[in-house]
This record gives sequence, structure tokens and C-alpha cells, in this order.
Amino acid sequence: MKDIKVLGPGCKRCQTTEDMVKATASELGVEVAVEKITDSAQIAQYGIVSTPGIVIDGKVVHACGLPKEDDLKRWLQG
Repeated sequence: MKDIKVLGPGCKRCQTTEDMVKATASELGVEVAVEKITDSAQIAQYGIVSTPGIVIDGKVVHACGLPKEDDLKRWLQG
């Protein structure tokens, strides 16, 4: 199971990113635990200045804007 954190204040892009992660994981048959982090201090600890951000198994893989679907697939399969 992959541990995924979606970082952001709760804006529309952040919610869309969370939905994209869940949908892509389901499509690929990958088990994930998705946690939404909205606390700005916690987000800053990951070094993310512009949201939404994605952290998979403790590693920041994306920041700033919606992720590309191909990238999401690659990250979830890796």
C-alpha cells in the first residue's frame, strides 16, 4: 500500500488533485492511503511553496498545479 499525502489549503485544484490520485490508483488497482494535509506549517515542512503538492511514501513528487495523468500513473506504479 502506498502512503499518499495531498498538500494544499483545500482549494478546488487541491480537491481535484486528490480525486485524480484516488481515481488513477483505482484504475491501476493500486492500494493507497490518501491523507489531505491543509495545515500550512506541515506543508512548509515538505518544502512546498505552491500547492497542490503530492507526497508518495515520504517523497515529494509534485508541487504547483494539477499533475499530469501520465505522471500520476508512473508515480503510483513505481
